[in-house]
Amino acid sequence: MTMFLRPNLSSGVPVYRQLMEQVTEALETGALRPGDSLPGIRPLAEELVINPNTVAKAYRELEHEGIIELRHGAGAFVSATARAKKLTDKLRAGQAIVAAAMEKLRAR
Repeated sequence: MTMFLRPNLSSGVPVYRQLMEQVTEALETGALRPGDSLPGIRPLAEELVINPNTVAKAYRELEHEGIIELRHGAGAFVSATARAKKLTDKLRAGQAIVAAAMEKLRAR
């Protein structure tokens, strides 16, 4: 799992955001599927040589977005509805772009 969790510490993007983006991308590409487990906070932090609080923050944000579920004592798992939620979010974003383009065309 951690093969794609490799933050770039010099990118200027906060490490927790990079971890979030990498999990999201793995979900979108099918590298992660609903029900898959993510590495534990401490082992992942040790492997990446980052603060465990950084991993915890990424996991909390991913949970807040409905992408993962944190189960006390069991770990972090990809939410059963995560892929559908991400696709729905993309669809809504696309719809907003199309609506804005249509509005511009009507204004001409």
